[in-house]
Amino acid sequence: MNTHTIDNDTPAISADDYDTTAFFADPDAIATVTNTTDSHTVPAPGPEAGTADLLATVREAGRRAVPAPFAETALVARPLLRRAGLPVPEGPLTYAIAPELTIRHAHPASSAVGSAGSAGEDDTLLVSGTLRRVPWARTATAVVVLAGAPFGPVLFTLAPDQAVLARGANLAEEARDDLHLADVEIPAARVRRIPRRLIEEAELRAALARAALIAGAGERCVELTVAHTTARTQFGRPLSRFQAVKQEEAKLIEEVALVRAAVQAAAAPLDAGTVAARFAVAAAKTQASASAAEIARIAHQLHGAVGITTLHPLHLLTTRLWSWRDEDGDETAWATRLSRTVTADNLWSALTAAP
Repeated sequence: MNTHTIDNDTPAISADDYDTTAFFADPDAIATVTNTTDSHTVPAPGPEAGTADLLATVREAGRRAVPAPFAETALVARPLLRRAGLPVPEGPLTYAIAPELTIRHAHPASSAVGSAGSAGEDDTLLVSGTLRRVPWARTATAVVVLAGAPFGPVLFTLAPDQAVLARGANLAEEARDDLHLADVEIPAARVRRIPRRLIEEAELRAALARAALIAGAGERCVELTVAHTTARTQFGRPLSRFQAVKQEEAKLIEEVALVRAAVQAAAAPLDAGTVAARFAVAAAKTQASASAAEIARIAHQLHGAVGITTLHPLHLLTTRLWSWRDEDGDETAWATRLSRTVTADNLWSALTAAP
């Protein structure tokens, strides 16, 4: 649960069922807002679901501000485990892409050929270092880690209780924890050597998951904003009747539509595993991160002062937008990667090809 508390003795106002009239009619209901959305209320797709179906449910999770690693589990961790040939644990999962870890064989080979630790009797590993700002690490049953070892890239699963966990959070108070590892032994059964392209796929999946969450949160911002400007009156008529308000609402809807279209267009290329996936995902995350600030700005401007308070559900969305904008690469980082995927010869086909 994502709960903002000032005084625990006062009633909680559900962000899922916010009613301005009822709230102000209760003089004691002044302190607490609870997001009561349960992660189980968003149906999880089956293991055979394609990326388009996964994106639709992740978008819905973003719209409801689900306080759980839904996107991390469905769109990143589970597909990567299947691709690597590892069993998929039950429960919520998360991920970490960590090239800075120190990894060596727990059972070094007796041969002196090669650098120390580059060969072992098996693939049991000793891992040291820090996994920084792992999404929802404290609630996950396992962390899917992708890292570089002396013998090449590896993917392995880590139980959070194997590490020293330092709690952290983003602006929306979603868990972003550091996991400190000191010669943690990872059994060979939980380790897979992987091609380097799987690390790139992990980066693409993480970025696309964040973009889909932004799309969903943006859709909810539109719903709340339209409802507010329709219900709120000024000078004897609803705010939505004023031309300036209409123009801002149109901009808001446009930004959300851009993000949603870019996210949807990335589904087929990612499923196909083609080079086009790099272009499509980079475009989606660039657009999503760039639009996040504008979506939040317009929504708050049209809500007025009430929208910035913890007593209104809008803040559950906009604080997430500001956080997700930077996570897994902001618009500058992904715009740079986007530019590297195109040349004068393939730019037009990249822009006009059907997804």
